[in-house]
Amino acid sequence: MSYPDEIKANLERADAALQAAQVLLDNQLLDDAASRTYYAAFYAASALLLSKDLSFNSHTGVLRAISLNFIKNGQLEQRFGKALNWLASLRQLGDYDETNHVTQTSAEQAVIIATEFVAQIKLLLQEDA
Repeated sequence: MSYPDEIKANLERADAALQAAQVLLDNQLLDDAASRTYYAAFYAASALLLSKDLSFNSHTGVLRAISLNFIKNGQLEQRFGKALNWLASLRQLGDYDETNHVTQTSAEQAVIIATEFVAQIKLLLQEDA
C-alpha cells in the first residue's frame, strides 16, 4: 500500500513547523520554538515510516520505529536517532516543565538539528522514489 498524499502532507507540515520554529526563535519564544522543531522532525519521521507502509499512533512508537527500521540498518546515521530523541526531550521541557525553560542556545541548536533531520529524510525519500 502506498501513501503518497500522506507522505507529502507530512513533509509540508515538517516544513511549516520549521518555519514556525524560526519565527518563534526570532521572537524569543524559546519553549515554543523547541516544540516546533520536534514536530518538524516528527512529521518528517512519520513520512519516512509511511514510505515503508509503517504507521504508529504514538510519538514513542514513531521514535522506536525510526530506530528499529532506519538507524539499526544504517539507512540513517546514528546521530539522527540521537537528534530525534534530543528534540523529543527538549519538547518535553518546553511544553511541560513549569520551572525550567529551553535556553537560547538549545533553541538555536534545535532549529539547526531539525532542519538537518528533515533534509536527510527528504533525501532518503527521493532515493526511494
